[in-house]
Amino acid sequence: MAKIIEIMDISAPELAVFAQLTEKQLRHKQEPEKGIFIAESGKVIELALAAGCEPVAFLMERRHITGQAQNILARYDDVTVYTGDRDVLASLTGYKLTRGILCAMRRLKLPAVQQICAQARRVAVLDNITDAANVGGIFRSAAALDVDAVLVMRSCCDPLCRKAVRVSMGTVFQIPWTYIDNGVKVLGELGFKTAALALCETAVSIDDRELMAEARLALIFGTEGYGLSQATIDACDYVVKIPMAHSVDSLNVAAASAVTFWQLRRQ
Repeated sequence: MAKIIEIMDISAPELAVFAQLTEKQLRHKQEPEKGIFIAESGKVIELALAAGCEPVAFLMERRHITGQAQNILARYDDVTVYTGDRDVLASLTGYKLTRGILCAMRRLKLPAVQQICAQARRVAVLDNITDAANVGGIFRSAAALDVDAVLVMRSCCDPLCRKAVRVSMGTVFQIPWTYIDNGVKVLGELGFKTAALALCETAVSIDDRELMAEARLALIFGTEGYGLSQATIDACDYVVKIPMAHSVDSLNVAAASAVTFWQLRRQ
């Protein structure tokens, strides 16, 4: 059974990973192999464990030790579990633990772009998307609609930040992903046609037959406010838009990704 520690002092340094360290500090950007992320809820934690992530410590309401976390804890004799009453934990985390369980986990080493794209036919590329909910939502749609991989520009929100992991419902651990530099150029060299999702007069509709027939297609989504840069748009093989009604100019990027993944799914 895991080591159970009752929380008495919420300022204890060993609890810093849950309450005091920022997402940037957890990420350990200079040494990614030492980075930590926080997973919430039994389901998400199970998916992370199945993907090979290593638990560092748990924080949970006392009732979950013999409840929904029981099967997880039975597998880890050497992991510490911090626990206490609901109100005590709320004072530590700043809000009620609606899902009851947090787990600090070590980050896995990310694969190379070439590795996860070797057999891929449809990939999503995220460029400067900074909202964690949007990043998590795109991962969830990509996994559900059978996208082969997600490639993330370094200007984006971290896919393993707490909110992105939560919104993704753990799919960030199910779909292959990694960071990419010089995305359009690299993807072209790997044999992909690149499609920029952008509001341009010259853009083709998402149901364009030639576009849908492409054997290997990289779908590039831009930042929430301004979309993709003109340089990125100009470098792509296609510029694509989703037809709109009622004078609506666009969809939220996470919603647009779901529509795009469905329409341009592997044939």
